[in-house]
Amino acid sequence: MLTTRVKANVIKTAAIHDKDTGSPEVQISILTKRIDELATHLKKHKKDNHSRRGLLAMVADRQTHMNYLKKKNPKRYSSITKKLDLKK
Repeated sequence: MLTTRVKANVIKTAAIHDKDTGSPEVQISILTKRIDELATHLKKHKKDNHSRRGLLAMVADRQTHMNYLKKKNPKRYSSITKKLDLKK
């Protein structure tokens, strides 16, 4: 679970303009942070299959946003993948 302060910092680093909260870059950044936190949770709690299902859903959602951004604006896609250190 992301705290409000952590989420605000993630939004601030990925935002295109001051009031940006819904651009694909911001959504990808938030999902990446949530995926990282849930992955560390699952390393500790290996049998938590309900959270694992949520993790897979978040990964699929992030991939959908990334495919959209890659199709609409490849330059912004490459910059966000470099900024978040995502492969592909």
